[in-house]
Order: sequence, then structure tokens, then C-alpha cells
Amino acid sequence: VQLVESGGGLVQAGNSLRLACAASGSTSHINVMGWYRQAPGKQRELVAQIIVSGSSTNYADSVRGRFTISRDDAKNMMYLQMNSLKPEDTAVYYCNVKTFGLPSYDYWGQGTQVTVSA
Repeated sequence: VQLVESGGGLVQAGNSLRLACAASGSTSHINVMGWYRQAPGKQRELVAQIIVSGSSTNYADSVRGRFTISRDDAKNMMYLQMNSLKPEDTAVYYCNVKTFGLPSYDYWGQGTQVTVSA
């Protein structure tokens, strides 16, 4: 599976951005899709996840109510709508997918920078 993110950039606090992740390759093997982020000097953390079968979602407490994860299966795309952005949302955002089966494999995109100015 290959993943390519887009949509990052520099925005002022309170504004919005939408990130996109294009998946290609063996996309039928994908079980979970998600967004992670890593700020300078910090560990990579889960932002949001969506289960492909059933579409249940999971959000980090810090973004719940502000961010929305979604996907378009017909286009093999995943999105992260980020509203009411805060300076602490500044990070490199990574697209991630996990495959079905044991073992399950993780695939990552190259990351896209999101910078929120005060």
C-alpha cells in the first residue's frame, strides 16, 4: 500500500485546514485508516482513526469536536477536516493504514507539515 498526503500548510489559529491521503496498491487489505502527528521533540501520537468495516471512529481527546476523519472508498481517499486550529496542533501529520490479518502491517505516508500561528 502506498500513501500520499496533501493539504498541509500555514494557518492562523482559529482557521481550518483539510488534509487528504491518497491510497494505492493493495487497498482491499486495509482494515484501519488513521492520522497521526508528531511535533518537534515529541512522540508520534494518534489523532484520529476510522475502521473501514462499519466506519466507527476514534479521536484523541485533544482534537475531539474540532477534527473530523472521513474517507471516500470510491476514490481510495481519506481526509482530516481540522477546524478551530490551535498553535499546539502544529506538527507533521502522517497518514497510516493497518491491514487485515495476522500479522497486521502498518503503512505510512511521507507526512505533511501543519503550522498554526498564534
